[in-house]
Amino acid sequence: MNPSPTAAAQAAVLISEVGPRDGLQSVQATMATADKCRWIDALVAAGLREIEVASFVPARYLPQMADAADVVRHALTHPGITVMALVPNARGAQAALAAGVHKITLPVSASEAHSLANVRKTREHMLDEVRTMLALRRDTAPATQVEVGLSTAFGCTLQGAVAEDEVIRLAAACVAAGADEVGLSDTTGMANPAQVRRLFQRLRAEIGERAGAAHMHNTRGLGLANCLAAYDVGVRTFDSSLGGLGGCPYAPGASGNVVTEDLVFMFEAMGVRTGVDLPRLLAAREPLRAGLPGEALYGMLPEVGLPMGWGVAA
Repeated sequence: MNPSPTAAAQAAVLISEVGPRDGLQSVQATMATADKCRWIDALVAAGLREIEVASFVPARYLPQMADAADVVRHALTHPGITVMALVPNARGAQAALAAGVHKITLPVSASEAHSLANVRKTREHMLDEVRTMLALRRDTAPATQVEVGLSTAFGCTLQGAVAEDEVIRLAAACVAAGADEVGLSDTTGMANPAQVRRLFQRLRAEIGERAGAAHMHNTRGLGLANCLAAYDVGVRTFDSSLGGLGGCPYAPGASGNVVTEDLVFMFEAMGVRTGVDLPRLLAAREPLRAGLPGEALYGMLPEVGLPMGWGVAA
């Protein structure tokens, strides 16, 4: 049984689960389609309302995503959730829109070096690609939401420092092209809380309500602190990955997405409602473990469990 619609409606923050895409594209093994579907079922049962289930990229580059359309088709059988997919180019966008996703994420790197490594395009060429994809959305599936994720917004292991002015310029250009949201990604785990507050404040000042999600990594142990810093300045959507799976394969050392279990626990312990049932969320690790036997899973909460009396009304 899924958590009640009332619980989801009363949630103060949205936890956007990216494990089935970001997590699975970052491991060597390829999870079977049936196992992916069972994992997604468990995530939905835990109350997650937005799940990035796949990436529409050529199978020769990411064989882990070769079944993207089949996984989307299964995810769409769950009512009341937003089914997302990442698309790096117009061909991928066309396939994702044809599959019926509710939302597509377009990766635009704030670092020129990372952009060339990740999508083999300069940042300006990628902006042209974004304009093409948004025109495709307008002409073929206007109800589909489009989010741009500005990767390496807080620093890059290939380039080093990334100018904040460039991050804001790119965000404004994406909104001008028609993006519904622009979020900031700490792809390489280089952010700190003061930087996160400052950059999200600048983003909100520049593009207002179109400022989107915080996508933080725990590479250097600051993932939760950075999420809290983003929350403090008004961010209400947070990307995370069950078991902490994930990390950009084209950014050296970029490991460790924020662990969904730990993030949900932090917010719920603060009294900030997520709409996620923590015991069921912890149980969702089982189909993940079954589908990727031997793969390391992370998280502090799964190690020690919920505190005594958790969930008992005072």
